[in-house]
Amino acid sequence: MELFNPNANIQFMRWRNVAVAISAFLFIASIVLIGVRGLNLALDFTGGTLVEAEFAQPVEIEKVRAALNQAGFANFTVQSIGGAREAAMRLPPIAKGEENAERQREMAESVGKALNDAGLGATIKRSEFVGPQVGEELTESGVIAVVFVILTIMLYVAMRFEWRFGVAAIAGEIHDVIISLGFVCLLGLNFDLTVLAGLLTVAGYSINDKVVVFDRVREIFRSARKLPPEETINKAINNTLSRTFITGVTTFFALFSLYLIGGPAVEGFAITVIFGVFIGTLSSIFFCNPILLWLGVTKSDLQVVKKEDPALALRP
Repeated sequence: MELFNPNANIQFMRWRNVAVAISAFLFIASIVLIGVRGLNLALDFTGGTLVEAEFAQPVEIEKVRAALNQAGFANFTVQSIGGAREAAMRLPPIAKGEENAERQREMAESVGKALNDAGLGATIKRSEFVGPQVGEELTESGVIAVVFVILTIMLYVAMRFEWRFGVAAIAGEIHDVIISLGFVCLLGLNFDLTVLAGLLTVAGYSINDKVVVFDRVREIFRSARKLPPEETINKAINNTLSRTFITGVTTFFALFSLYLIGGPAVEGFAITVIFGVFIGTLSSIFFCNPILLWLGVTKSDLQVVKKEDPALALRP
């Protein structure tokens, strides 16, 4: 299926300087925003108070959230456990020095009162303080996961194509993840495990799109006799433009549906990936390929090395 003429001659690389300048601005602005404003870390990373409640009748989670909002609670999470008659609520951390049984009991009573005032017939089963050590462990694991993914991607692309492609791919991955993280910071979204999963999804989607374009660049480099590198990359982008557009649009529709009907539990994930898909698609065209040109990739870099030993040439 082709929405665009694969033999078109749109000169994408003509705008590479402007495109890279915009990318650099967004990248630096994202780092500054994250450093100045900081991420709105959710309870997954900060710890807090866990309260479990049992209801006399099956209750929708949205009614529990509405009751807590009405009572003035903020930055909490609610999830169903053991069916529709039980729910677990995680509340922001208690002030430092107040992590004692009395303060915890008061918070649990406030939650129970809020639920009963809303007519939900709740009984508090248990409450406990989840210390910041859990948050520190999750933060460390998240950073390790991101670094591991990025390094593995770089190694894969460098081995499959050529080291210049690996450098361009890793630059694109860092570009996409940091700008997506800046977007999360700008919107003030709760940075929880679902948003972290969204960033990893962005990294995976982004490298997939880049590999498709890089593969076409390699094919054209090997088949074209006198085509210069800039024209080779332009042709590769034109050849894969329909695939890039269709994949991006269908992914957007799936994520938008998830955003509309998935509820607050996956809202951050959907928003992060929607923006990340948009940025990743643009970087595959306007950021990574200019880097290939600046690194001086040529036809000779991608030629298959011929075997000199006739005996080796007979081997598969």
